[in-house]
Amino acid sequence: MADGQNRVLAVVAHPDDIDVNAAGTIAKWVAAGAAVTYLLVTSGDAGGFGSVPACDLVRTRRTEQLAAARLLGVEDVRFLEGYHDGTVHVTDELVRDIVRAIRDVRPHVVMGMSPERDWRRLHQGHPDHLAVGEATIRAVYPASRNPFAFPELIAEGLLEWTVHEMWLQAHPTPNHAEDVTDLADLKTRAVLAHASQFPDPEAIVDLMRRTMLGDAAVFGMGHGRLAEAFLRVPTR
Repeated sequence: MADGQNRVLAVVAHPDDIDVNAAGTIAKWVAAGAAVTYLLVTSGDAGGFGSVPACDLVRTRRTEQLAAARLLGVEDVRFLEGYHDGTVHVTDELVRDIVRAIRDVRPHVVMGMSPERDWRRLHQGHPDHLAVGEATIRAVYPASRNPFAFPELIAEGLLEWTVHEMWLQAHPTPNHAEDVTDLADLKTRAVLAHASQFPDPEAIVDLMRRTMLGDAAVFGMGHGRLAEAFLRVPTR
């Protein structure tokens, strides 16, 4: 992230998406002084493995996400209402709700989900991920910068805003990687804060490590380094 780009909005589908894909990068940005906001489209009400009763799942997953965010130094965590895990689609309403957050936070960088599947990592291609990724891109361009888009937001006092750059998680053709070797333990703690989602902690830690080792190798970071990979897209 360039100097002076110190506000970040991360938009994802479910609790744990940010931590699995980008906790190390988020922690680096926070340590460098960035103000980071999370926007979660759903509260993960269809996730888990039966360890949490359905009536408690939303509360549990929100609590887990808040705890994980605090580990990284992120205090501003927002959850949209009315969207449900497993049934997210690209709609005008979803684009508007993301635009509302963009115009409120006025971020220099939006971190989003890839709208394209990475067939090497099928688990990343959850339909909610793809839908939220596409809706986020539409919100960044052109809607958030267009004063004629969603005039009801202007009435709320939310003026147009141009995002400088997008970072897409889990994209099939990333063009940038962040070395997070020194933050791997912190990332692990953030991911494992989502205890309802990972009944086999060793398995998810091993999968993340192999993914980060592979991404670091692709970007020539040297033996044993760990990285998180993104597609960086200038948007202005």
